[in-house]
Amino acid sequence: MIVTDTLVSFFLETRQHTEDICKPLEIEDYVVQPIVDVSPPKWHLGHTSWFFEEFILKPYKLNYKLFHDDFAFVFNSYYENVGKRVVRNDRGNLSRPGVAKVYDYRHYVTSEMKDFLTELHNTDKGISEKIKDLLLIGIHHEKQHQELLTTDIKYILGNNPLLPKYNDNFTENPIQNFEREWIDMKEGIYEIGHNNPDAFCYDNELGQHKVYLHDYKISNKLVTNAEYLTFINAGGYEDFNLWHAEGLDWVRTNNIKAPMYWHNIEGKWHQYTLQGLREIDLDAPLSHISYYEAFAYTQWKSCRLPTEFEWEAAQNNFEWGSRWEWTESAYLPYPNYTKAPGAIGEYNGKFMVNQKVLRGGSVATSKNHTRPTYRNFFQTNLRWQFTGLRLAK
Repeated sequence: MIVTDTLVSFFLETRQHTEDICKPLEIEDYVVQPIVDVSPPKWHLGHTSWFFEEFILKPYKLNYKLFHDDFAFVFNSYYENVGKRVVRNDRGNLSRPGVAKVYDYRHYVTSEMKDFLTELHNTDKGISEKIKDLLLIGIHHEKQHQELLTTDIKYILGNNPLLPKYNDNFTENPIQNFEREWIDMKEGIYEIGHNNPDAFCYDNELGQHKVYLHDYKISNKLVTNAEYLTFINAGGYEDFNLWHAEGLDWVRTNNIKAPMYWHNIEGKWHQYTLQGLREIDLDAPLSHISYYEAFAYTQWKSCRLPTEFEWEAAQNNFEWGSRWEWTESAYLPYPNYTKAPGAIGEYNGKFMVNQKVLRGGSVATSKNHTRPTYRNFFQTNLRWQFTGLRLAK
């Protein structure tokens, strides 16, 4: 178990990193919400503060005084147990509270949390296991929002007609500078799921269980931009034989011809990155594709996507972490999965329908957050995250 001093430092470092992500922003950037899936940066700052206030300070800190009576309504996301909230696609209409007020709220909650944890630490009993568990969930919840914050900022700036850069320091296209090889995985029984009681995980990773896998091969390397460009040039988006019916309808309805952030300018492909518009780096791992596109590409290559179990069983044999990798697995509960009571139980379980699992992590994932058993999940059409693919057969 993490000792108290380290846990408090972990909390404070996490809180600071969220604010560091926002430092390159102009004040106007904080309020924009181009689509329902993208929340304004200001909202992320408030929501991650509300989480600690709602689940730790309000129930456990004696005589705690709310920063503002309306902020639970403004910054609750989807927790039905907690009460009413602003409709998700109205977050961008919140010109008030202003950015300065949200930062005041943020600093108030951070200070109250620090004082609360210090007080508990100095008592005979110390910080209870229940509060430690809630604190760890809150920290990792904020780390999830750090990734969302980064990708939401990219969407906001990437849909600005001027395509402004975020900064010059974010490296989103690390090259896997090695040849593609196929890793042979033998049939057999494999253990899947989290099984380290001393390390944090989400409830959707619990219920370690055995799965039987047949012989399969999995690539040691992610699909690159160059490889996907060949698919585009070969008419991949027009070949209905490669697509699920739902995926083909999505392509035609939305006139999809390339991954998100790709722009064909005078016959040359460019990609919007957080460093601005650049010519496509052909050697970089493909990113910002939907499950539909990942599936169609594997069909074109006469391959398939790995299941999440195949991915986890093989992950020690390849490099991962720069792209969230689509799998062929539906997001479902593991055996004996149980939801926690109340609002915390809404964190994962109620989303286990009509979504696909992604494994690994991305260049936007915060440090000390991902692990081999981590189960990310999104709807099949979404691609504003750094999503890519790895072939299997």
